[in-house]
Amino acid sequence: MSTENKRQQGGLAETVRVVMHALIIALVIRTFLFQSFNIPSASMESTLLVGDYLFLSKYSYGYTHYSLPFSPPLFSGRIFGSEPKPGDVVVFRLPSDDSIDFIKRVIGLPGDRIQMIDGLLYINGTAVKRERADDFVDRDEGPRPVRVKRWRETLPNGVSYFTLDRIERSEYDNTQVYVVPPGHFFAMGDNRDNSADSRVPPARGGVGYVPFENLIGQAKMIFFSIGDEAPAWQVWRWPASLRWNRLFMIIR
Repeated sequence: MSTENKRQQGGLAETVRVVMHALIIALVIRTFLFQSFNIPSASMESTLLVGDYLFLSKYSYGYTHYSLPFSPPLFSGRIFGSEPKPGDVVVFRLPSDDSIDFIKRVIGLPGDRIQMIDGLLYINGTAVKRERADDFVDRDEGPRPVRVKRWRETLPNGVSYFTLDRIERSEYDNTQVYVVPPGHFFAMGDNRDNSADSRVPPARGGVGYVPFENLIGQAKMIFFSIGDEAPAWQVWRWPASLRWNRLFMIIR
């Protein structure tokens, strides 16, 4: 074999090694540290918008088999597990179909009693503080912007965030008392009238109570955001559709 052929083969082998190392590093990062996620629906408006791309921290609540690529059932339970805090925005596997990822806000932990009365959130019999905020201007509903009533809600632990009230006296503005069972949490969307969350039983297409084991990670930061229903890969639409003010926004 000539020296030139040996050099070419050596270069190819080095390229393969570099690619393999890069893939292994990417796999480790995705499994144990961070994973990207994009927002497909309006259930978390105005906190998260359709077209937002964000990073999840995989280490916030420990690891389950859902943390692994393709979710092989290699073990049960959580490793290095910790409970989410009320107010955390989390991604989890839908209990009724664990091939689907959902993103919602944690509202209740095991033993908590959750209820909606006239659109007001009650936790353990006490109304959560709610203050009127500036309207949310929805520019994605149609040809003309729509103004939506917005509130600032503050949980007992001090976590504060915005919620939307699109419909007066909607179906889930008044609910039963939900008692969160052990090993589960209660999650709600910030867009309260457009969220099939823990208020809605799985039989009706909702989430129901979410097992801790289904947690994938905590939403941390928006790294990219594009409107006008433009796919992220259509680079030529970025100048007109990119939401510059949302880039690198911390999620609260």
